Amino acid sequence: MATIDGERAFVPINIAVMTVSDSRTPDTDTSGQVLADRIAAAGHRIAARRILPDDVDRLASQLRDWIDDPEIDAVIATGGTGLTGRDVTPEAFARVWEKEIPGFGELFRWISFQKIRTSTIQSRATAGIAGGTYLFAVPGSTGACKDAWDDILVHQFDARHRPCNFVELMPRLREHLD
Repeated sequence: MATIDGERAFVPINIAVMTVSDSRTPDTDTSGQVLADRIAAAGHRIAARRILPDDVDRLASQLRDWIDDPEIDAVIATGGTGLTGRDVTPEAFARVWEKEIPGFGELFRWISFQKIRTSTIQSRATAGIAGGTYLFAVPGSTGACKDAWDDILVHQFDARHRPCNFVELMPRLREHLD
């Protein structure tokens, strides 16, 4: 059973938020704001925040910049995970990650299925790791951002979460690079 180990200290991490959209602005970026608010409320730091168009080269370039930044532990992108021709976020992530985390997309779709039923099949939510940085891509709806954060990431980004969590693995994510 998953629990919080009260004897362990909470460890805040630095998270970058990327909104992938051809039409959102800082004033209309509701999904990015949902993530930023939840990240801060959980006690983590917003290390960076950008809105980028649906352009695979620009997305991959920004991901590489954040992967190379030692002040960024994780990136959460919202948007561009659908099936249309402009939806290229998973392709950008696949260009940069060293390891995929397939369970994230699988679990996200299972959670999403409970709410939107078979429409979840249109989501290509994905995750991976590169250069010791966690990378997550979720759909652009506020509901999807809430599901990803509230039901998965808030727990995995809490060092007190048992039986295991992403934070406790962070010191070892770069061991192949040293």
